Amino acid sequence: MTTERAPSAPTILAFAGSARRGSLNKRLARAAASAAEAEGAAVTFIDLADFEMPIYHGDLEEAEGVPAAALRLAEVFRAHQGLLIASPENNASVSSLLKNTIDWLSRPGARAEGNPFAGKVAGLLAASPGALGGLRGLVHVRAICQTLGVLALPEQFALPAAHEAFDDEGHLKDPKRQKSLVQVVQRLCAVTRALASG
Repeated sequence: MTTERAPSAPTILAFAGSARRGSLNKRLARAAASAAEAEGAAVTFIDLADFEMPIYHGDLEEAEGVPAAALRLAEVFRAHQGLLIASPENNASVSSLLKNTIDWLSRPGARAEGNPFAGKVAGLLAASPGALGGLRGLVHVRAICQTLGVLALPEQFALPAAHEAFDDEGHLKDPKRQKSLVQVVQRLCAVTRALASG
């Protein structure tokens, strides 16, 4: 007789591509992290402000190597199966912080102990005071994920009028939007579990 093994909890890394203390995308990333925990995932929330890196420069990399903060962050990425990325939209694209972080983590020096993006699944989120909720920037995040070999789920969540979307406890006020966010998180957990057990 065989006994079915219970699926292990997926490990999810949640973060926003913003260092600002009052970032709407940090609030969204935290809301998504809470939803993932409710789905039984083991979630780590990080603030990219805790991983300060200079702007990527090839001469700097050659002279000094990959920054220590990038090496630490690469280890964090390698320890997780799924990513919840809340990306601000800057000029219809990704934030400079998110792009710079990705650029450093993709360098050979940060991949010495293993590619930090290998086998990852990503749920893409965005929050903006505008009417589109950061949707245009997610097109570029998806393209970057594809280049890195990260499976970006077709399901995504963009939150318009985000400056008035959260209550005092950081929850989304609108039940329909909360449901849409949870659906993206549920899909991320399901796909991550399936790939891990496969």
